[in-house]
Amino acid sequence: MHGSTGTAEALVSGLASGIAGAPDGAKAEVGICPPALHIPLALALAEGSALTVGGQNCSEQSEGAYTGEISAAMLADLGCRWVILGHSERRQYFAESSELVAAKAAAARAAGLVPILCVGETLEQREAGEAESVVTGQLAPLLADLGASDVIAYEPVWAIGTGQTATPDQAQEMHACIRACLREHVAAAADDIRLLYGGSVKADNAAELFSQDDIDGGLVGGASLKVDDFTAIIEAAQE
Repeated sequence: MHGSTGTAEALVSGLASGIAGAPDGAKAEVGICPPALHIPLALALAEGSALTVGGQNCSEQSEGAYTGEISAAMLADLGCRWVILGHSERRQYFAESSELVAAKAAAARAAGLVPILCVGETLEQREAGEAESVVTGQLAPLLADLGASDVIAYEPVWAIGTGQTATPDQAQEMHACIRACLREHVAAAADDIRLLYGGSVKADNAAELFSQDDIDGGLVGGASLKVDDFTAIIEAAQE
């Protein structure tokens, strides 16, 4: 929940022009998910570029008397490609359960959106040795309907907005756990589902994180608000 029309315009314009010079066959697909009010502006400014746009959340309901909600169909109608679901802040501040995230994911797929499904443990859970069980537990309600085009973002809650980052080995360990869970339950799609790391990805750690076997990209937070920092992360993903 950052920014104004002016800052959104500067950010999206800068990113769109920054990735315009990416070589043909670039490895990284780049998307931004601004606050809902700025989505039409972002779509207009991204038109003709390789930049894609998504929402930060959607309702599990398709339509109806749900004042203040935004449906997946509304996002798709605007021209969005993605929607972030189950972000740790939604789970923490709005008490969203994994079952609700699964219902939202079903609504997103029905509308033609690609869900970015967030999972992750708190510091207390990690220190108690529960990190893997927490993450696989959050995945459990999602497994029945996961498809090859879905995206899963691992965001250790203790590394979001704190300046702390999981070491590449810690991040890879959890991503490998997630991949193993997918291979057990959705074998046909397991190797195609992209796994993103989402805990304080920055320009100076992106390349090492992205070099890990099971890390396919990043769900970038604070660094995405600065054109130069986000562009450097994108460049790291192209290597």
